[in-house]
Amino acid sequence: MKIPIKLLLVAIALALPSLCIASESNNTSIVQVSIMGCLLIAILIILMAVIHIKNKAETVSKQADNNNKSENKDRFKKRLNNFNSEQIESYLSYKQSKERSKKILGVVIFLAITSQKAYSQTTDSSLLNNGGIIITIALILIPILAGLAILIIKLVNALDKYKRKQDISEAVRFSGFLEDNNDHNLEQELIKRKKALNFRISENQLSGNIPAEDSIGLLSDIDHEAPLPLVAAKKKALQRHKIDPALSNLIIWYIVAAAFWLLFGTTVGEYLGIKFMAPEADNISWLSFGRLRPVHTNAVFWGWASLSMLGLGHYIVPRVSNVPIHSIKLGWWAFALINITVVLGSLSLMAGINNGGGEYREYIWPIMLPFAIALVLTVINFIKTVAQRTTKEIYISNWYMVAAILFTIVITLVAYLPFWQRGLGETIVQGYYMHQGVGMWFMLFTLGVVYYFLPQQLNKPIYSYSLGILAFWAQIIFYTLIGTHHFIFSSIPWWLQTTAIIGSMGMVIPVAAGTANFLLTFKGAWYKIGQSYTLPFFLVGIIFYFTGSLQGTAEAFRYTNLLWHFTDFTVAHSHLTMYGIISFFLWAAIYALFPRLTGKEAPHLTVGIHFWLALIGLLIYTVPLMYGSTLKGLLWMEGKPFIESVVFMAPYWLWRAIGGSLMWLSHLFFVYNLYKMLVDHKSIDINEMAINRLNKTDRKEDYNN
Repeated sequence: MKIPIKLLLVAIALALPSLCIASESNNTSIVQVSIMGCLLIAILIILMAVIHIKNKAETVSKQADNNNKSENKDRFKKRLNNFNSEQIESYLSYKQSKERSKKILGVVIFLAITSQKAYSQTTDSSLLNNGGIIITIALILIPILAGLAILIIKLVNALDKYKRKQDISEAVRFSGFLEDNNDHNLEQELIKRKKALNFRISENQLSGNIPAEDSIGLLSDIDHEAPLPLVAAKKKALQRHKIDPALSNLIIWYIVAAAFWLLFGTTVGEYLGIKFMAPEADNISWLSFGRLRPVHTNAVFWGWASLSMLGLGHYIVPRVSNVPIHSIKLGWWAFALINITVVLGSLSLMAGINNGGGEYREYIWPIMLPFAIALVLTVINFIKTVAQRTTKEIYISNWYMVAAILFTIVITLVAYLPFWQRGLGETIVQGYYMHQGVGMWFMLFTLGVVYYFLPQQLNKPIYSYSLGILAFWAQIIFYTLIGTHHFIFSSIPWWLQTTAIIGSMGMVIPVAAGTANFLLTFKGAWYKIGQSYTLPFFLVGIIFYFTGSLQGTAEAFRYTNLLWHFTDFTVAHSHLTMYGIISFFLWAAIYALFPRLTGKEAPHLTVGIHFWLALIGLLIYTVPLMYGSTLKGLLWMEGKPFIESVVFMAPYWLWRAIGGSLMWLSHLFFVYNLYKMLVDHKSIDINEMAINRLNKTDRKEDYNN
């Protein structure tokens, strides 16, 4: 009897709220509850994996028993009823050819049966009263869980291999049945079935040729020119179009490296979230919060997001220019330089070598220099590709992406050149760099990615090219002014603070224009969301683009700045934007692109798990933080002691850790999906293999497999 895994998913969902039982108690009990909750989730996940293996083993065993039964004829007749039209045609052609030639084909039957049984048990008990003990247990559990994961993967692969051999054996038997079958009544039934499968009604058979008219006003908005909707089933990988294999390889390496940095950076972030609940968990200097926090932010900024964007850009720029990329070699140089930057930067930050604490520019200039060189090489590559285009116009995606790189080169120079790094000048430069890095690099470039992939996935043009250009220039005008809204009530001149607030208000224009453009592109195609696994990512990104960006505008006003700034509200806001907008858009584009590059598709189930874990985790992470931080700001405004606000935030930090854990878990599924889209795992179609064997196209492959 199969145990449904969905029940365990429900159990996990019900277990999560229990982690906040101690929300009003002291930090020690909160840590205990959170660690116990994490252990419970880990045990449930392992139990899910064991049950999955048990179910798979039962399925394979049952299939083996069925295949070994003597009543093959009835089973094979049932398989004949599942033939599609092409398979029926192939089989009937074969039978006709056989009757004409009077030749008997030999059948090779082989069966390789292996059986493996596995068990895995994990028991864990611990004293959770000390941070050091907690971390020690966690470090012990890591290799144990990793070993269990490897064991489970090995078992699943062994069962898959066994099932594959069974399917091949069944296909061999089935082909033998088809070859020796002389039942003419069965062939007549197949001919009838083929006729039924091939039947199609004409476009106007149900509606007629007469145009709709309404003389009494019962109908409205009759549009005789409206195009027929393109019905998209849950999209399978589209046929791979012509693309240079060398370029495809380059893009794949960009995305794979980006996925590595996503997993690395968010693993560090997950550890930091735990340290909020157990601040004395370790006493190692290079694992201190002050050193690891910039490791986390810079790894996901320059490693994950930047590499993903540039990898997608290497596909989009030549595609919309209708020419090959100018130089693949320059792309490889940029790839190497960016990875060198993130590796050296992470090591230097953990060693305590940094740029004086400037947020997002913690890397010292010799380490950031390769990144800047990579941007220069990339923009040269892109501009030369656009210059060689065969299209008359420069598509809007290229506007966004090339402009983003040019702005980032300027931003980097402003941030690292020493001429104005004194006193308030350095503070102003920090605000400029920090905000332009988010808005003029990540946001501008990612919007260019969306302007290509969203219309492509909807199979219709962008709603308005003009709205896109309006949003482009409005963002350039207003976003470059808003950096100093992070320093309201500081010593920076009041007029400059006011300018930043006005610029923040002006950002409503590009955000509203861009959001309207994307949502109106969905017009007439909303039904496709339920049939696609990329469009939900795009839709979530669009929603957060609007809400997160306007939240930034709201934070710029003086009262809200006084209330929220320097609280965890800004942490929640940054995750709503960088994660809810940038990451969701990048995931959507990657899931849209990879099947075109590799010809393989990720399992829809695990893509869905990735989506929901990331979305739910983000909401659990941000909503409690925003609520708690608002109350925290009010405590400060009332003059309460600082330590009181720290104690007050403890339960909200617990929710932060829970949400972050779900987000981190979703990244494991994302990496798994990439793996499935890269590695060839062909499933056996017994019917198709049996037909191919009749035509002698698959016999060698049987032996090779």
